[in-house]
Amino acid sequence: MARDLQRTTDPSDTSPVHTASLRIRVGNASVDGAVSISTRGLLAVGGLVSGILLSSAVIVLVATRKVPRHRWLPWDR
Repeated sequence: MARDLQRTTDPSDTSPVHTASLRIRVGNASVDGAVSISTRGLLAVGGLVSGILLSSAVIVLVATRKVPRHRWLPWDR
């Protein structure tokens, strides 16, 4: 069942809207999708994704760093 999404537009909003659609069919299964987003929304999503990627890189860096045992564990002193 396909649903048509109706977007209400504000006449005073002059920002451009970017749209994308996707259709995938594998055998009997198929997926249809459509997205529309404003330039401000696209920048906001980009900022959120870059923040997530930067924070996960820091977590991986800290988790894989080799720390001398005798400096941090109280029972190794």
